Amino acid sequence: MTLATPQTPEKVRQGRAIEHDFPVIEVSQVAEHESWRKEINRPLYHIHKWWATRLGSVFRAMNLAALSPSGTNIWDSFYKRNDFGGRFVLDPFMGSGTTLGEAVKIGAMAVGCDINPISTFLVRQSLARVPEAALRSAFSKLERTIASDIARYYQTEDPETGEMIPVMYSFWVKLVRTPDGEFVPLFDRYVFAQDAYPKLKPMAQIVCPNCWEIFEGRYDANRADCPACLVAFDPQKGPASGKYVTAHSGRFRIKDLLPAGGPPLAHRLYALIAQRPSGEKIYLKARQNDLALYLSAQERLSKEDLPLPTLPVRPGHNTNQARGYNYFSWREFFNDRQLLCLGLLLREILRIEDLCVQEQMLCLFSSALEFNNMFCSFKGEGTGAVRHMFSHHVLKPERTPLENSVWGTEKASGTFSSLFESRLLRAKRYLDDPFEVIVNPGLLKGLGRPGKITSSAPLDASQHSSWDQLVAAGSGTLILNGDSARLPIPDQSIDAVVTDPPYFDFVHYSELSDFFFAWLAPALRDRLPWFDRKDSSDPGEVQNADPRIFAHQISRVFLECSRVLKEDGIIAFTFHHSRAEGWAAIHEAICAAGLQIVAAHPVHAELRAASPKTAANDPISLDSILVCRKRSPELPPCYDQHAVITKTIGFVKLLSESGMRLSCADHFVIAASQALATSSAVRLSFGEMQSRLEALRVELNRSELADLKVPVKGATTTGESNPAFC
Repeated sequence: MTLATPQTPEKVRQGRAIEHDFPVIEVSQVAEHESWRKEINRPLYHIHKWWATRLGSVFRAMNLAALSPSGTNIWDSFYKRNDFGGRFVLDPFMGSGTTLGEAVKIGAMAVGCDINPISTFLVRQSLARVPEAALRSAFSKLERTIASDIARYYQTEDPETGEMIPVMYSFWVKLVRTPDGEFVPLFDRYVFAQDAYPKLKPMAQIVCPNCWEIFEGRYDANRADCPACLVAFDPQKGPASGKYVTAHSGRFRIKDLLPAGGPPLAHRLYALIAQRPSGEKIYLKARQNDLALYLSAQERLSKEDLPLPTLPVRPGHNTNQARGYNYFSWREFFNDRQLLCLGLLLREILRIEDLCVQEQMLCLFSSALEFNNMFCSFKGEGTGAVRHMFSHHVLKPERTPLENSVWGTEKASGTFSSLFESRLLRAKRYLDDPFEVIVNPGLLKGLGRPGKITSSAPLDASQHSSWDQLVAAGSGTLILNGDSARLPIPDQSIDAVVTDPPYFDFVHYSELSDFFFAWLAPALRDRLPWFDRKDSSDPGEVQNADPRIFAHQISRVFLECSRVLKEDGIIAFTFHHSRAEGWAAIHEAICAAGLQIVAAHPVHAELRAASPKTAANDPISLDSILVCRKRSPELPPCYDQHAVITKTIGFVKLLSESGMRLSCADHFVIAASQALATSSAVRLSFGEMQSRLEALRVELNRSELADLKVPVKGATTTGESNPAFC
């Protein structure tokens, strides 16, 4: 269903389906379901961490609609097997490879390029056809050669039987030292582990501030009596609160207690979760033998020659918070036991002779790093235990970090062994059985109850090294690393460009991807030239907090896309932003590249429960799909603010009636995209476009949409703030 801008019959006859119609309701419903468990519903794009990975169902529909002629019912085609053999799709901001996988699924040839080496590496690994038997054989060998060596550093004595049992997770707390020499743990409360649904399961784990005993009590109790030392205390009030810590000698700003230019804060191990042979999980106080085991790992680390990271943490918006707590090297993100065990594992992986299999295991190893460092925290019982380090868009030091067990146990999450099954093998199986999620049988004309349906033949994702090889093969992919403003592709050779550009504001992917680069580059730079650099950044990357600079950067890529695009080709990309300047930057980039927007469709994009969203005052859950063609004089300027608001109200009611909860920022996303769609025929200055959008925002606030806003409470996150609207 659509409210697209009407065009002439000639245009409709000659155009593509995405210009005139898009099933926003049906696709949004599937996308929302997919977003709850993306790694299960679209495992191909979650083999390794990437930021702002878009939803496969949305990009499947975009690819279909961008390649299909006008008049095609895209929803009728969505669950069918499609064959766009001989057609070429390009993604110049490849990211996790969503566009490429969805294009190959419908029979098209896919070209992807990203300036970031981690992106190129992970997409190559996700689409590589490596037999499961070969992967299992390599994993079994690692299990024989190194797993037990790692596991011996993650065990403890069962206090009931005296037997050694595996440790799943270790709880640590940062310590500050006051001027008079007192060490204070940075607990904000002494309840350190509770259920994800505490009102249903109220019993939690509490640590005594006096003797560090571990015992059980209610998650919301205001008084606890330690069974070991009999001290009574309020478990809801720890010494740390916000930026401050309270000690016997007074109240101090935590950062004032950091040694200038020194190491990060020290940590204390205080609790463990161990697993008995029966599968029972038990909480234990960290005892002397647990500390001795850690010290033995520390001693061995000093003697081993291991492939460990040496890269410094460079200054940047996404890294300065970590640097502010004296994390100046990526090595410092790990404790010594983690460094030892990860180094032992990586050294063994690098001994795998089959390079294709080795690189799959390197990708798995790198993926596991996200869950095995001292920036992780405990999510709670009844959910995946480990909250990974990138749950925020900045590198936020954890005051009470959770140490995972690297190789892992049967019931652990985020470990090398668990991710082998849940991420790597699941992605490989998706290549053999690429499926779509079915969520609403009433919309699917008898396709059955909610579940899955195979949507294409097994993926022919053969990877070629040049454009000529791709053309000669007639199928597969060309996966490139480099500046997408300079593509090794002939003029007018691409049928559709489908992409999701970087967010212009403050999420600088290369600052974050250095975390993985620090481990992978030393292992890969001799065979993959794009790893032979000082870090994962590049002067040509499209990423800047200044909207005018961002507009210039992205226009270079759009201009190159226009060069390689066929005359009747389509450029379709997703975008959202809460501020007018973000949309003004996109308008400027599109116009500078000689393009114009011919349609805009809102679609579900983000899980509102995701960490950066739950922290926002007015979270955005929608993307707008902006559909562009090369500029044509046939479409005169036709901006009408009243018409834009009317169309926005129509979309909001349509989406709301389908069950979507839209925020005020979502309303503005719809309105801004429609304003751009009726403004890009004429190149307005950045300031003129920004003023037009701000005026539109004011009128939206006066319209009937003010009564349809969704109140969402929370602290505003950088880049998602909406200071003026609602």
